[in-house]
Amino acid sequence: MAKIFRVSARTALSSVVEPVARALLRLGISPNAVTVAGTVGVLVGAVGFGARGHLIIALAIVVVFALTDFLDGTMARMKGGSTKFGAFLDSSMDRVADAGIFGSVAYWLATQDDRWGMVAALLCLASGQVVSYVKARAEGLGMTCDVGIAERPERLLSVGVGGLLAGLGLAWALPAALWILAALSVITIGQRVAHVYKQAQVPA
Repeated sequence: MAKIFRVSARTALSSVVEPVARALLRLGISPNAVTVAGTVGVLVGAVGFGARGHLIIALAIVVVFALTDFLDGTMARMKGGSTKFGAFLDSSMDRVADAGIFGSVAYWLATQDDRWGMVAALLCLASGQVVSYVKARAEGLGMTCDVGIAERPERLLSVGVGGLLAGLGLAWALPAALWILAALSVITIGQRVAHVYKQAQVPA
């Protein structure tokens, strides 16, 4: 269901993203530059505003710059396809952005003396990195690993909804969302390890 939703979202955004992508390419801006700029924007929103408790502003900035994930990919396709370095850079910048988001949330919760909420944010940060690493390592070994109930879009959506509700006055919503996400991320790690294990048992 989550994958169907993502495909539908990409289709809906394409009518807006494609003209912007063409315009940027005409200006000589590369997809890699957009990837880096998007990550910097996410960090500004997360570290500059989220870490200080300005959750609504932080969420708005992060959402806008997170859309560069669609934009740089569209630009790459228009140029004839993503390069190996482009794919590497995109994945690396995603990890940096995730660290900025969850690290900032953990810091803000710590300033609010919500130690358990901070623990949940740190668990989300660590488990999210492992989820991504397991997939990258499996694919590096020639196996597939595109499974799991809490992939990156679901992780960002969860913390985004929790942050929005907390910014609107429901302080418990963010820690609750983080604990749910932490549990789902651990389950996802298990799903991916099991998926790779099954493939590894098949004789070459």
